[in-house]
Amino acid sequence: MAAPKLAAVRGMNDVLPAQAPLWELFERRTVDVLRAYGYQQIRTPLVEPTALFVRGIGEATDIVEKEMYAWTDALNGDQLALRPEGTASVVRAAIEHNLLYDAPRRLWYIGPMFRHERPQRGRSRQFHQVGVEALGFTGPDIDAEHLLLVKRLWDVLEIGPVRLEINTLGSTAERAEHRTALIAYLERHIDALDADARRRLHSNPLRVLDSKNPAVQQAVAEAPVLLDYLGAESRAHFDQLQKLLTAGGVEFTVNPRLVRGLDYYNLTVFEWITDRLGAQGTICGGGRYDPLIEMLGGKPAPACGFALGIERVIELMSEAAVAADTAQCDVYVLHQGGATQVLAQSVGESLRDAGLDAIVHAGEASLKSQMKRADASGAEFAVIVGAAEAAAQAAAVKALRARGAAAPFAEQQTVPLAQLATDLAAALERISE
Repeated sequence: MAAPKLAAVRGMNDVLPAQAPLWELFERRTVDVLRAYGYQQIRTPLVEPTALFVRGIGEATDIVEKEMYAWTDALNGDQLALRPEGTASVVRAAIEHNLLYDAPRRLWYIGPMFRHERPQRGRSRQFHQVGVEALGFTGPDIDAEHLLLVKRLWDVLEIGPVRLEINTLGSTAERAEHRTALIAYLERHIDALDADARRRLHSNPLRVLDSKNPAVQQAVAEAPVLLDYLGAESRAHFDQLQKLLTAGGVEFTVNPRLVRGLDYYNLTVFEWITDRLGAQGTICGGGRYDPLIEMLGGKPAPACGFALGIERVIELMSEAAVAADTAQCDVYVLHQGGATQVLAQSVGESLRDAGLDAIVHAGEASLKSQMKRADASGAEFAVIVGAAEAAAQAAAVKALRARGAAAPFAEQQTVPLAQLATDLAAALERISE
């Protein structure tokens, strides 16, 4: 009896070889943009103390209440969790390793996050994010830098129109004053609130403003607006941010109902939104979180950042038919088995030594069959090591892509092994010009 097939956990998806080139293209272009702005990579563990997220994200958030993968470690009783987001982990690392001792830090990360929620389009239980954190910077100029960076990223990823909405949450004191007024308003309209909004009414009333329920949206249309509670300092920060964005050519809309789902935000908050992914339209969100470093045990320091959902951006790139290089190699080496297979392996190594990507055919098959494999690999050239070529210490080279009669090796040619790598490198350079 055959063993039963095993499948991936629901909501935790494989990235298959046919999909990987688009992920690789995304990663390359994203890293190039991040480096252009002076950001350095940081890598944090997938597993963290549960308390990190309870303290940093907030007990009254959906993430902590319902979505975290948390457990008690059987070995020592530690309370652990798979990270549901990256900011708290980066801040924990910055505090633990004293990264801010001599200067502010521009940091970025990439990797999987985990939330136990119902899988749907654009939302999985294991999902991937790129995040940026700027620690130790006070002014709106760094907030603007993040938005300029993301705009540049959308351009190089070729994903088309994405709109930006911004808002400010003010200071802790201003938000507390607004919170009191908001709760009083919501209590007067409690009959119009759904169960989720009622649950959040006293624990996290700002999230009621963010409800996707049309009936709740209508009920909160006249709710107190946080912008009306801003002091001079908060208003000046928000005004300067808008001036910097306008000067940088970044189009935006001020959305006074925009909030973020985590407790640690203050002042600037923003979301980049697309209309092409249905209900899961937010592909990037972030803002300023000045209280978080102190909340997690560090010396008070300002901070801001953002995270973008890779799966959602990849879907937009796929929709836009962004071209990713699917070629597995530059050269595919064929042989006739026996001694020619041994020589083919040596040829493959010499090509790799010269900086070329080469696949050497594994196993024995007819040259016709091998040529089909070579063509399917996406390689530019087939290198054939047959018995006659081996005797002459040479190889036959044939272009696999139709590039015109004047293209390198459009007609099959025999090349001495001593100059094979040099000739192929020159041919590849001509093609790329």
